[in-house]
Amino acid sequence: MTIKLGVLVSGTGTGLQNFIDLIQDGQLDAKIEVVISSRPRVLALDRARHARIPTEIIERRLYDSDQAFSAAITDVLERANVDLVLCVGFLRKYLFPERYKGLVLNVHPALLPKYGGQGMYGHHVHEAVLAAGETESGCTVHVTNEEYDEGPIILQRRVPVLPDDTPDSLAERVQAAEREAYPEAVRIMAQRLGA
Repeated sequence: MTIKLGVLVSGTGTGLQNFIDLIQDGQLDAKIEVVISSRPRVLALDRARHARIPTEIIERRLYDSDQAFSAAITDVLERANVDLVLCVGFLRKYLFPERYKGLVLNVHPALLPKYGGQGMYGHHVHEAVLAAGETESGCTVHVTNEEYDEGPIILQRRVPVLPDDTPDSLAERVQAAEREAYPEAVRIMAQRLGA
């Protein structure tokens, strides 16, 4: 059975495009029912529309609290009747309801629990990894909870940190690992859910 996905985005949507391509190529038995962006006019929305996926824009600044913002997201996800929610470059906090507990995933560009927490995203993470002199990094796909970058880990992929790495070169290697790890985590979750 095909698993139904809701995807939360905030930026360029390269991770979203990876999912679109894998689904279109028959490598992932899933359907993206809706893409929700926390920002208007981002490339992720263009990618979704090009693939004929319904989109919604829910801007945090238009709501007086995280709870109201999150309730608006939940309303869209429920109307789309999704099985699983994927945060793909989503930079806002989503306070999901109890019924979605265990069904909201995130990918983080480091080997959690290292280099996680509020403010640790994108290049901030890669800069911290390099500054600490780490010899490896990678990505972590995990179930989200109320805290940033916590929650049960589904899987991790490791990549080497090379002596001449910059944040950009390390980011490329980690993003390649993410493109493999995140869809694999969706497959694992689909099996668990019997989808």
